[in-house]
Amino acid sequence: MSSSAPQDPRPVDGHRLWSVDEHLADVLGAVRPLEPIELQLLDAQGCVLVEDVTVPVALPPFDNSSMDGYAVRTADVQGASEEFPAVLTVIGDVAAGSGELPTVGPGEAARIMTGAPLPPGAEAVVPVEWTDGGTGGGAAAGMTPASAAPEQAGGEVRVHRAAEARAHVRARGSDVQAGDLALAAGTVLGPPQIALLAAIGRGTVRVRPRPRVVVLSTGSELVQPGEPLTAGTIYDSNSYALAAAARDAGAIAYRVGAVADDADTLRSTIEDQLIRADLLVTTGGVSVGAYDVVKEALSSVGSSSPSGSSGSGDGDADPDPDVDATRIDFRKLAMQPGKPQGFGTIGPDHTPLLALPGNPVSSYVSFELFVRPAIRALMGLPESEVRRPSVRAVLKADKALGSPAGRRQFLRGTYDAETGTVSPVGGSGSHLIAALAHADSLMVVPEDVTSVEPGTELEVVLLG
Repeated sequence: MSSSAPQDPRPVDGHRLWSVDEHLADVLGAVRPLEPIELQLLDAQGCVLVEDVTVPVALPPFDNSSMDGYAVRTADVQGASEEFPAVLTVIGDVAAGSGELPTVGPGEAARIMTGAPLPPGAEAVVPVEWTDGGTGGGAAAGMTPASAAPEQAGGEVRVHRAAEARAHVRARGSDVQAGDLALAAGTVLGPPQIALLAAIGRGTVRVRPRPRVVVLSTGSELVQPGEPLTAGTIYDSNSYALAAAARDAGAIAYRVGAVADDADTLRSTIEDQLIRADLLVTTGGVSVGAYDVVKEALSSVGSSSPSGSSGSGDGDADPDPDVDATRIDFRKLAMQPGKPQGFGTIGPDHTPLLALPGNPVSSYVSFELFVRPAIRALMGLPESEVRRPSVRAVLKADKALGSPAGRRQFLRGTYDAETGTVSPVGGSGSHLIAALAHADSLMVVPEDVTSVEPGTELEVVLLG
């Protein structure tokens, strides 16, 4: 890598230039995990458990069959073979969910289905394929349905193979025992965890809810996909990208259609959305242009630092709930793309708001670096799971990559885990959506590096 001399942290306009790490620390310092609530199991999917869950009853709760076959005493089938089968009297059926069970005595067997409780007297299960199925013929391929041939629950069955004690029997408590820890606090509830909770009889569970994230894009030039474009207009991709990214991070996302470049309209829209937002994300309107509406709409209310405020309403709340509690700081970061950023809290509940730049790549990179960690922190995830994982990889490229002095650059790339290499995708332009769609990682070029030669090892943030 080629390095440059350290840069003056203050640009010519005199405003402080924030580092990426400082901005992220400011965001995470203002966000607190959401308060726990009790949710139905399916509503808790994707949420973080806030309590240890212990097993109230053993799983399985009784000895049961792992096969469709016959419940037998081992002594009655000892030495059985196809030439000399053991002939047993069938005394009835034992289906899954059976209550009253027949007792298997000497010389007897009961037809038993997978999951059915092992009846008294039985010591093992012989699969139906080891028998004639009660037909008097050769090896059976399966059981005749009880409704079609109820008489087969009686009569005789020939068993062609011996069975050891407990063969094809699932022992009571072989999965978990009563009193065992089923799931620890901090577990993210996915389908397998939901299945376990249901299996031990839990209908509800106490979790931190998934954050509700409202995404607004701004710009009078934005048209919604599916509508015709007119002169000077483009389709609104940012709100779709960021709403999808918020869902991917674990949030419940609400996408608001593009807001025109009017400060009053934006303020009104944000006020309307506060009722359903744990976090607000805007995109566009944070730079120095004459129509940067987000900056105009929010900086006029107040621009004191949001550090120390709380995403859950804790901390230094305004004593009067009617007082507007908006505190948005618009700042410049030593990064590319995504130099202009805004962050603060808004409304009486001090709802966190992150204002991202409007260029598509700048917006998405900013989301990954700042918004995704905020969402994960609201969920109550441990610090190790708040940020995207990163690895070290060797640059595979045809030529050196340039990077601006004093800026931490994030370039799109494709990572090859097998070879430990990363290759650039597209250029460094912040408008290149197509390149972003084919990237699975971000290559990180440090602030003091201006050129990266092929073969250089880089930090790589994994997006997938």
